[in-house]
Amino acid sequence: MKNNTNKCAIVTGGASGIGHAIVQVLAADGYDIVIADINEKEGIQAAKEVNGLFVQVDLTDRQSCRFLIDKSIDHYGRVDVLVNNAGFQHVSPLEDFDENKWDQMIALMLTAPFLLTKYVWPYMKAQHWGRVVNIASVHGLVGSPYKAGYVSAKHGLLGLTRTGALEGGEHGITVNALCPGYVRTPLVEMQIADQAKSHGINEDEVVEKVMLNSIAIKRMIEPNEVAEIVRYLCSNNAKSITGASWTIDGGWTAQ
Repeated sequence: MKNNTNKCAIVTGGASGIGHAIVQVLAADGYDIVIADINEKEGIQAAKEVNGLFVQVDLTDRQSCRFLIDKSIDHYGRVDVLVNNAGFQHVSPLEDFDENKWDQMIALMLTAPFLLTKYVWPYMKAQHWGRVVNIASVHGLVGSPYKAGYVSAKHGLLGLTRTGALEGGEHGITVNALCPGYVRTPLVEMQIADQAKSHGINEDEVVEKVMLNSIAIKRMIEPNEVAEIVRYLCSNNAKSITGASWTIDGGWTAQ
């Protein structure tokens, strides 16, 4: 076990995209970092960049969720911040939606955040300080066609956020969610092709007519924009903010 007084942050899906940006800003603030990801090559590299710990884990498996928290405690002796970020997209009409994909999406984006929060809770309560940040989505606030699993999981994640906030307040634990629109990540880049197929249009039209059509600021969000809000929510300046769903959507939900 590492013997120091640095705070420790676990970031799921921390090897790339939004998660990697969050890892970078929290490491810059002095956190010891645990990167949980299924991608071994990218995860090892991301951990090396911040002198952190990489744990290869499939978060759709409940025992693996328990292992991640135990491994983090064994290595750093504490957990102060949990960022539930890991996720994936599956685009399909409802009647054709793959039932196995549904199960995987709920397991990864709703059950895993519940389990990880449950497992870190006693440690945060004992130190009377903790931060849980759930990376939800604008799709936790609104619906979209062809995204039954993703939208359902993200709506559920906001419910988990609010419940955790109510239970954590007296223990110095805050629980918040971020609801970004389309962020420029490898996940979104891959999704463009799926959307083009589902809507029967080309990929350029997906960006213009589907992704950016309903927002005021006609550009994708950069991962670091999300990461900077996570940084703020993990600071003492945000100690009175809990149960919030922060929209970062370019005006999507302003209509």
